[in-house]
This record gives sequence, structure tokens and C-alpha cells, in this order.
Amino acid sequence: MTTPPRILAIAGSDSSGGAGIQADIKTITMLGGYAMTAITAITAQNTTGVQGVELLPVAFVEKQIESCLSDIGADAIKIGMLGSPEIAHAVAKRLAGFEGHVVFDPVMVSTSGAVLASDATIAAFAELMRRATLATPNLPELAALTGMPCETPDEIAAAAHHLAAEHGCAVLAKGGHASGERVVDRLVYASGDFASFDDARIDTRHTHGTGCTLASAIATLLGHGQPLDHAIRLARRFVIEALHKAPGFGAGSGPLGHQAVRGG
Repeated sequence: MTTPPRILAIAGSDSSGGAGIQADIKTITMLGGYAMTAITAITAQNTTGVQGVELLPVAFVEKQIESCLSDIGADAIKIGMLGSPEIAHAVAKRLAGFEGHVVFDPVMVSTSGAVLASDATIAAFAELMRRATLATPNLPELAALTGMPCETPDEIAAAAHHLAAEHGCAVLAKGGHASGERVVDRLVYASGDFASFDDARIDTRHTHGTGCTLASAIATLLGHGQPLDHAIRLARRFVIEALHKAPGFGAGSGPLGHQAVRGG
């Protein structure tokens, strides 16, 4: 029996199960990893929006991380919604000595449009990107993080390279918010090397938790020992399959069909 990679997800809880910690656990498990969690916030939400958010105390977030890392340990860490600059700083400080991969999804706005990060929290993201193996912003997040336009392919590539070079991490600029029949994600390394991943756009309203799912899938595959570009390629395949197999729940942006995807 192969020992599963140990994956710690640091993120908020989604009461409807489509995004956040719940999406992370489903993804990690379906891809053969062992899921652990440090919950930063509890949300009341569903496919139509976020009805409420309660942040957990910073010290308790730190205690959850310490409980996992001091005993079981982790091969990779996925970071999602943090909720406050204090939590962001605390997470960055605790991970300073961590030697595994870190995938940071700089969550700012939910799929339904709810703001999940203040300006001060976004400013604190810099510490985490300096520690991350990979940051996975969508195009609005990339524009907010860099202050640069992200409309054309050249602008997106320039902004991603700026962010990667500034913080020393690889950046995956997710192209789902761009127009067109193809979705192109651009991987840019701090060195300037790059790769592109291109697939047909899927016509569906069931996209709740796609960013969380992609980031936790990449973290799990890195934990399995896959190189970064291949981990992204396999993670995107997992997300595409989960989109095709969405159960159709909810009146708004529905959840993915994680449970129907076997091994990516």
C-alpha cells in the first residue's frame, strides 16, 4: 500500500460544501492524498452567495496548523481564504521553516461576488507569495495584486511575470475571466520561463469552488512528487472532469462533481 501524501489545507469553511475546506478535502481525497485542515473562517453560504462570515481567532488558526505539522507533518500545503491580515501574517510566520511545497490561492472575491479579503489582507499576501511554490490568481486578482492591466494576452503575461519576479514564486494566471471560447492559463516562473495550458471553455453555471479545487489538486499532485507543470496539467484535467460531472445543485453557481472523478 502506497503511503498517501499529507496535504494541509488552510482555508475557510463553505457551509454548502462547494468551495473552501470542503472542496479541498474532496479534491485531496479523490486524488489519493491525506487531507488535514486549518480553518480560518466559518461562512454561511450557498450557490447564490455568502450570507455571513465569522473569522476564527488568530491563535486558534495557529494552533490548528501546529497540531497538524508537529505530529503528522505535511508534504504540501494549500492556502485559500485567510480573512484578515493578522491571520495572513501568522500563517506566513508559521510556514517560514516549512520545507514542502506551498500552493497559495489569493482568494479575494467568491464566485458569487462576495468580497473575502480587505485591502490590508491583500497587502499581507506578499509574505505568503515569498514562501509559495506557486500562486494561482485569477485575472481580477492578478490585476489587484500588481496594479497592472490584465486584458490582453501580453498584459496578462507581463503582470504574471512581474508578480513572479517580485516574490520569487511561480504564478499561474488563470484565464477563466477572459472572453473567448478557449480558457488559457499561463504559468510564469520568476526566471521568465513560461508555459500555457489551453482548453475549450465549458458552458456551465456550476463553477462554485473551481479555484479552490484547482489549487488543492495542484498541491496534492506536488505532494505525489509530480513536477509543477505536470501537476498543473493533471489538476486542470481533474477540474474539467468535475465541471462536466457537476450534480446540478442550487439556484446559482453550483458545486462541482468531485465525487465522480477518479484519480484525475
